[in-house]
Formats: sequence, C-alpha cells, structure tokens
Amino acid sequence: MRDGILTGEGVVLDARPASFVTRALGAVIDLTAIGIVLFALLFAAAGSALDAVSPEFAPALWAVILVLVMVGIPTTVETLSRGRSLGKLALGIRVVRDDGGPVRFRHAFIRALVGVGELWLTFGSVALIASLSNDKGKRVGDMLAGTYAIRVRGGRPTYAAISMPPYLAAWAVHTDMRKLPDGLALAVRQFLGRAATLNPASRVRIGQDLAGRIERYVAPGPPPGTPPEDFLCAVLAERRNRDWVTAQRGQQLAHEQGEMLHRLPYSVPDPRS
Repeated sequence: MRDGILTGEGVVLDARPASFVTRALGAVIDLTAIGIVLFALLFAAAGSALDAVSPEFAPALWAVILVLVMVGIPTTVETLSRGRSLGKLALGIRVVRDDGGPVRFRHAFIRALVGVGELWLTFGSVALIASLSNDKGKRVGDMLAGTYAIRVRGGRPTYAAISMPPYLAAWAVHTDMRKLPDGLALAVRQFLGRAATLNPASRVRIGQDLAGRIERYVAPGPPPGTPPEDFLCAVLAERRNRDWVTAQRGQQLAHEQGEMLHRLPYSVPDPRS
C-alpha cells in the first residue's frame, strides 16, 4: 500500500513513499555532486597520472575512475549512511528495504550498478519511466534491490498517547503481567496510533487479534465485555508504569551501592567524613 509498510502483525507503519518531485530533486543533487567528483578526478588524471601510464593502460585507468565514481562512491555513501546520500539528506528522504529496514551493502551496490545504465547511460530516461509507472516510485535499481525511498521529515506521528481506561485501573494494578515481546508491544502501539484511520472491519479484526495475543501474557484476563482497544491500552499503560517503578528502584539501589563504595572499609563509616 502506498502510505505505509505492512508488518507481520498486520499493522501499517507510517513510511510513505517520497514524491516523484522530491526523489528527482534528490537525484539531481546526487548526480551533480558525483559529476563534480568525476570531473575533478578526470582532470587530475589527465594532468598527472596519464603522463606516468603507458598509452595502452590509459583506457583501463579511465574505466577504473568511472567505476569508482559511478558505482563505488554511491555504494559506499548509501551503505555507511543507511540510505541517505547528499541529495536525500537535503530533501529529507531515505532509501529503505521493502520491509522498512535499513539498506545494506548488497542493496546499495545493486542500486548503484543498475544506476549506471538507467541514470548515466540513458540520461535518467529509464529511471523516469520506471518511477512514474510504479506505485512506490521505484526505479529499476530499486525493483531489483528490493528498496524504495520514503519521507523522513514531516510525517505523521505513529505512536498513540497511551492512557489507562479508568474503569480498568483497579483490574490492571492487581493483574500479573509478564514482559511483552518487543515486536508485539510495537505492533500494539502502531495499531493504537492508527486505529482511527483504519477500515472499521480491519480495525475490529486487528484489535481482536492483538488482544488475543496479549492475553497470553496477562492473568487473570480483562473483565468480560472489555473492548479490545481498551484492554490493549490498559496493558501498555500498566506495563509502562511498572517499568518506570522498576527503573526508579534500580536507580535508588545504584545510588545506595555507590555510597557504600565510598566507605572504608565497607559498612564502616569513613572517619574523614
């Protein structure tokens, strides 16, 4: 779908594809920067390196420079920056995998290698046609690498403000709740953040599914007739409160242990204090 990434839990993450204009401007900035680097390297090679190289090896040197600039530099930049080149950084976009994860060397290399043909040799015409015909604006390199560009600035918030439903507060305080898996807790937060924008039937189905998975970590279960979304809010709110109390206790314990370490010997007051 166009406005997000569908996770394994059936929750849509807010990672909308960047617009064609934004991607095009970012590509222009990237190609301009690469072109400047290419021109500088070719000028340097023509002025010095070629004088020391035999004429028969000159074409190989040109080829190495072209490969370095057109493939090596883009691959390195996207790999180290996790999908944010100079143009993408300026326009507030990022290249991610289809599942929303950061790109790796393989993805960046495929994008750069295919880009030689669809961006440089065809002056961007192939990339233009491919992007306009794809619902996520993918060029050929993205299709082969399994990536696309998303917006990372100006997006809508994906997390809901979790609050305890008042009528479930007493139940939650006396309920045994195990720690939730990170993926499941994230899925619930994403669902609650987008519940109001979902199709009513999908909202009910996903809410019931997540509530059923959360009940495995809660005993006893919620009062009969509790709406799934209220149950999910109550569990997350109570887990948040308990985690906060645990963190406060840990800080207090660390403070007490720190004071004890300043005593000489342990448990005996320091006569200089």
